[in-house]
Amino acid sequence: MLSLGAHISPLPCSRPHAPLLRSRLLAPSPAAASSSSSFSAPRSLCFSQRRRFAADRTRRPTMAAVISPEAGDGLVHDLGSAAVTAGIALALLRFFEELAKRGVCEQKLNRKLVHITVGMVFLLFWPLFSSGKYAPLLAAVAPGVNIIRMLLLGLGIMKNEAMVKSMSRSGDRRELLKGPLYYATTITFATSVLWRTSPVAISLICNLCAGDGIADVVGRRLGTEKLPYNPNKSYAGSIAMALAGFLASIGYMHYFHAFGFIEETWQMALGFLVVSVAATLVESHPISTELDDNLTVPLTSFIVGTLVF
Repeated sequence: MLSLGAHISPLPCSRPHAPLLRSRLLAPSPAAASSSSSFSAPRSLCFSQRRRFAADRTRRPTMAAVISPEAGDGLVHDLGSAAVTAGIALALLRFFEELAKRGVCEQKLNRKLVHITVGMVFLLFWPLFSSGKYAPLLAAVAPGVNIIRMLLLGLGIMKNEAMVKSMSRSGDRRELLKGPLYYATTITFATSVLWRTSPVAISLICNLCAGDGIADVVGRRLGTEKLPYNPNKSYAGSIAMALAGFLASIGYMHYFHAFGFIEETWQMALGFLVVSVAATLVESHPISTELDDNLTVPLTSFIVGTLVF
């Protein structure tokens, strides 16, 4: 149709030089009139299609158009996405192992950097997967592998002193059977059960990773004023946790909305704030020290998020 439109495009706006041409233009022959009437509808149709094509060229592509949730809806595609995701996650852990070996930063800071980045980076790769029914399970392979690694290392079946040092407080391998194991289990659960269409999954991972991780980093450096009900926690750390968990949740809400997975609303943003505040209150309570905040924070986020969203 476009080629037809180009064939019957109007004459250029040039001044005619011959009277005969002028008379023919002013008084077309009956055959020409019938021919013109027969092509009038296609010409107008072609013009509308040109306008539509020009509008499509100027329209900005969305993130959903770049990586569509329907793209590659097959097992092979999701297997490849799972391999990429697991490779990135293992490479990131390997990077922090090397930092721990070389003593680039103190052990506590290195452990919290692992705590913050692994889960948050993992979320970035969820849009790689298709909308197939096996996609959540294949996406959960990467954190699921870490569950097995924590069990093997914590039980002493597998030896890796650098990993133990980068993920434990005291360097004791048995610590991996608590906080790090809860951490990997939480992300595996959020991925395989809740998946990327659930705001609960976003708040659960963001409060565990960004919120709880930032709370410890800020609290150790700026937490001079302690909470009245828990001398091990500070106002600075708790405020930092609530803000970090909330802002990270808002960021991933916008991120997944760009791919068409969730609807971005003010009600959802308010829900993220409620969940982050609730998780912060529980994390600041002494019970989180007795149990483990890697267990109490995601559990609180899940319960409150289920009620709010």
